[in-house]
Amino acid sequence: MDFRAELKKPLGELLKGNEEETIPLLKQKIEEEKPKMVLAVGDRVSMTLASLGLKVKLYIYDEKIKRTLVRKPELPVKKTLYVQNPAGTITDESIEAIKKGLKFRGPVAVCVDGEEDLLTLPAILYAPKNSVVVYGQPNEGVVLVKVTDEKKKFVEDIIRKMDVVE
Repeated sequence: MDFRAELKKPLGELLKGNEEETIPLLKQKIEEEKPKMVLAVGDRVSMTLASLGLKVKLYIYDEKIKRTLVRKPELPVKKTLYVQNPAGTITDESIEAIKKGLKFRGPVAVCVDGEEDLLTLPAILYAPKNSVVVYGQPNEGVVLVKVTDEKKKFVEDIIRKMDVVE
């Protein structure tokens, strides 16, 4: 399996459309799902979920949208962790920050110097079962990933193929 090809496909349910179309659907799905935790990966998704007033446990962002610098999102967090994560990698430092953020009481932001895209994988791997991880699918919409044992196994296999296992 070529993990790069696998990662181009949505890892969960793709809510297609522009922001106006996907936001109400995303809010409805999360409210129906009643997940254990919500994790947001990406600046646009983080800002959107924060603006909807949804209870998000972990925000992961890099102050870029489609590789263009943006203002730091204003997020309702109690703690911000800063990590280095070059494009195309998943650093141990990032994995540790995700684990730490999930254990911390209250909402946490992980601000990435580099790129946060691949951090969706450890977010899925370390989030408790029955959580949801939300990330943007560029020019298509937003992806809602339900965290299950099967999804964790799938992600673990991809991470192993990438040689970024701790």
